[in-house]
Amino acid sequence: MPKILAVFGATGQQGTSVVNYVLNDPELSKEYNIRAITRDVNSEKAKQLKEKVEVVQGDPLDRSSLETALTGVHTVFIMTVNYFVPNGHEIQYNAGKMMADVAIEKGAKYIIFSTLPPVKEISGGKYEVSPFDVKAEIEKYIRGLSIKSAFLSAGSFMENFQTQTFLALKPAPDGTWIMARHTSPKTEWPLLDAVGDIGKFVGAIIADPDKYEGKTFCAATALYTSEEIIATISKTTGKTVVYKQIPRDDFKKTLPPEIADLFTEYFSYVEEFGYYGPDSEKLVAWAAANARGRPHTFEEFLQAHPVQLE
Repeated sequence: MPKILAVFGATGQQGTSVVNYVLNDPELSKEYNIRAITRDVNSEKAKQLKEKVEVVQGDPLDRSSLETALTGVHTVFIMTVNYFVPNGHEIQYNAGKMMADVAIEKGAKYIIFSTLPPVKEISGGKYEVSPFDVKAEIEKYIRGLSIKSAFLSAGSFMENFQTQTFLALKPAPDGTWIMARHTSPKTEWPLLDAVGDIGKFVGAIIADPDKYEGKTFCAATALYTSEEIIATISKTTGKTVVYKQIPRDDFKKTLPPEIADLFTEYFSYVEEFGYYGPDSEKLVAWAAANARGRPHTFEEFLQAHPVQLE
């Protein structure tokens, strides 16, 4: 009888990738039945999911809904969302903790948690990026529990070039397009096709859970410098894209006020310490080599999902 794989955030980018990968894998689709967990079972995406898998309601902030959603599951993919409110860090930590605790109470055997690098720890306290640090804290908590676990630490999503409009390229009077940042053009970013490839990394864990117990997949195709990123955008759009390094305060002013400090700190951290710290290149190479399928290059992603420069 197939085991139940519960997937949190099943209608979002990460959960969608995991669901699609397992459904389309000849072996894993026989071994596991997917239970998609989402806060709103009546959303358009949830309705579409119901045609393929079991969909149940589960709110990370509501214990009783989690108890129902996690009954009888074997493996759980847990991801947490950011809460941009004054006590958002605490809310997210408690949500992640509760999901893990309830999973164990309900008899789950394995947790796969979507974590992020511990920025504060890697930088020796110089930088704090709450959406990263809180997930690292949840990871630490899960590692201390009496359950087998493994971790996905996703790189920077290639999809962000379409969705994060506040970081979009800006047209210049001479017809070129400008990427303006306060960081060096040599800064390296681990890029990941989230929807297309997260399932390949999580799928590797699901296919061989004992091999990867306690391991972290620093999930990305490769490290790309900002220069390489704009060169790839130029190549795929046919437009000239230029990198412009601007003062830190000027960059900060280009961002929405509520996230200006967060993104400025985040970019500065990556420039100085590396996204995953000093071993970023080695960690990304290991994850890509162990993925269950080759991750897409940035150029392949842009060919399939072009950046619109109009």
